[in-house]
Amino acid sequence: MHQLTLAEIARGLADKKFSSEELTKALLARITQLDPQLNSFISLTEDLALQQAKAADARRANGENGALLGAPIAHKDLFCTQGIRTSCGSKMLDNFKAPYDATVVAKLAAAGAVTLGKTNMDEFAMGSANESSYYGAVKNPWNLEHVPGGSSGGSAAAVAARLLPAATATDTGGSIRQPAAFTNLTGLKPTYGRVSRWGMIAYASSLDQGGPLARTAEDCAILLQGMAGFDPQDSTSIDEPVPDYSASLNGSLNGLRIGVPKEYFSAGLDSRIADLVMASVEELKKLGAVVKEISLPNMQHAIPAYYVIAPAEASSNLSRFDGVRFGYRCENPKNLIDLYKRSRGEGFGPEVQRRIMVGAYALSAGYYDAYYLKAQKIRRLVKNDFMAAFTEVDIILGPTTPNPAWKLGAKNSDPVSAYLEDVYTITANLAGLPGLSMPAGFVDGLPVGVQLLAPYFQEGRLLNVAHQYQQNTDWHTRTPTGF
Repeated sequence: MHQLTLAEIARGLADKKFSSEELTKALLARITQLDPQLNSFISLTEDLALQQAKAADARRANGENGALLGAPIAHKDLFCTQGIRTSCGSKMLDNFKAPYDATVVAKLAAAGAVTLGKTNMDEFAMGSANESSYYGAVKNPWNLEHVPGGSSGGSAAAVAARLLPAATATDTGGSIRQPAAFTNLTGLKPTYGRVSRWGMIAYASSLDQGGPLARTAEDCAILLQGMAGFDPQDSTSIDEPVPDYSASLNGSLNGLRIGVPKEYFSAGLDSRIADLVMASVEELKKLGAVVKEISLPNMQHAIPAYYVIAPAEASSNLSRFDGVRFGYRCENPKNLIDLYKRSRGEGFGPEVQRRIMVGAYALSAGYYDAYYLKAQKIRRLVKNDFMAAFTEVDIILGPTTPNPAWKLGAKNSDPVSAYLEDVYTITANLAGLPGLSMPAGFVDGLPVGVQLLAPYFQEGRLLNVAHQYQQNTDWHTRTPTGF
């Protein structure tokens, strides 16, 4: 049963081939057996999962038949889950049990999804490798000596290893798409505001966006359907109708205009990945797409702008973790200042401290105009580039990452080299656009992803293109050895 996709599970449950309870027990046993190799889970929620599975079976017995009803998933451990540890991969929140459910968690639970647990992640979603977690690094199931990508590496590794069919994730600068590329999955970052951020512990509020990680575009469509929608509790949520994403999967690609930015094919891109990207272009041309070269001239400025804006917002968001109200508190503080300093110094890991310091500096008097304000102006230029490009093309295609997954620890002494791995993904977050990564081949036995970007609220178009591509290729069906 562990090889079934979400869509196949929905059909199997509807046809009474197995029950949600049977499936849940089988996957929990598989996680217990195999996850010690991967470290993809922080918390398992066996009692909750079995309770939800029994409830889903009862709802099906009464005639209900939703696509997510009885389907097992997991949540990235920054979505608040009532009464269950929500750690954000940090010592700071190791003892925090959320008093409420995030909107995403509540919506998926209402749809009948079964929560198997909370997945490992880079601390406070800061990282590209899933090595900054307080609970230890996550391993890539394709090669246990390599990173799975971050910050949603736990969700990605668990789905890639067939421990469960799909999981929630978040993307601030590529944290859904990059792990999807590194683990041979399909990952979708929706338009900013499409999925509620209420109850999603913030890293950078103007960039963070929740989305699905799964093996196929069809499964991403099912999970996004359950996650998306307006939420009055989130001031950044946009009141835009949610289409039926599954209904548009089989649309023809005839005449679809695909743009390939010339800036993507610079010296930093592994030539083997470039070849796989162009092979995917040829595949889409066979399906009727028309391809043209385009330009995104301000892409070169995206990384420096992002690494001013994101840390600035992080320094503000993480100021609430002060050792007073909730979370980690140092022992025997001498006074209030000592409480603040030691609680934050002991509770946050090195990567989080680094970004808080950068952000506080960029926002400080005398530097705000020189750094933060300038970064916001670059952000607007990046968005303008995309708006101009989308007058010529329907989709933008390119590599998801410049390199395949690197070895664990390989970039620990040089964090900037890890930041550069986000060069193709960051622009979508700066502009608030939807982006998808889909499997497109292998380099040295490690998966490679191709990224698709679309205009605002065109997630259905991304899913349609990816689904049609997956109907004509088999990269997404490959399974890592041993799993």
